[in-house]
Amino acid sequence: MILSYLKIEKNNKLKGGLYHKTQVNLAYNSNRIEGSKLTEEQTRYIFETRTIGFKDQDALPIDDIIETSNHFVAFDFVIDKAEQQLTTTLIKELHRILKSSTFDATKHYFKVGDWKTLPNEVGGKETTLPQNVDNEMNMLLQWYNTLSKIEFEHVIEFHYRFEQIHPFQDGNGRVGRLILFKECLKNNIVPFIIDDNYKQYYYRGLREFEQTKGYLTDTCLAAQDTYKEWLKYFYPDLLK
Repeated sequence: MILSYLKIEKNNKLKGGLYHKTQVNLAYNSNRIEGSKLTEEQTRYIFETRTIGFKDQDALPIDDIIETSNHFVAFDFVIDKAEQQLTTTLIKELHRILKSSTFDATKHYFKVGDWKTLPNEVGGKETTLPQNVDNEMNMLLQWYNTLSKIEFEHVIEFHYRFEQIHPFQDGNGRVGRLILFKECLKNNIVPFIIDDNYKQYYYRGLREFEQTKGYLTDTCLAAQDTYKEWLKYFYPDLLK
């Protein structure tokens, strides 16, 4: 299982391996999709050195740096909890890790590690109202956790439905993509990272999922092909 190798590399603090590559690429691309100004090299620098001493660079938003560092912790949490059933408690903890110590965390209406308190939209589209989030999330998890066998298409549909609910005030995309990765690991599906270069295809897939599921599925399959290439390099026997 891919999870086993990621755990070994993480626990042994192995540099330059699949875990290292995944940490940097997932944090960079997921944050970049949401507007982070950090480059991939800066993201790698933070992961490898735990410092932010960029020379000859323009000033960067401090939340970009905090959320990048938090994302590394959140991914470790995903690996540690990958085999556990998906629950609201686990999902809220991912949000708490991601948004802790950010400027959002100082806002009186922003609940770090809890559901949103104000209505929000995504791409100009209404999402679930705050008072209905808990019920909608429980219904989503009841559907998902009672599936007899979770396949690739189920993970994709869960992601779509999660993003339509948009349960948090902010951070929904990043939490959602971390859940995607976790559930692939749990169900022995090759995981994937949505590349920032495919952001528009990803957004189109979410926007038009009800009419054409193939848009989002194809984008995720293309991303999965990239991760398979990484596996061929690091652990070629895993794909046999």
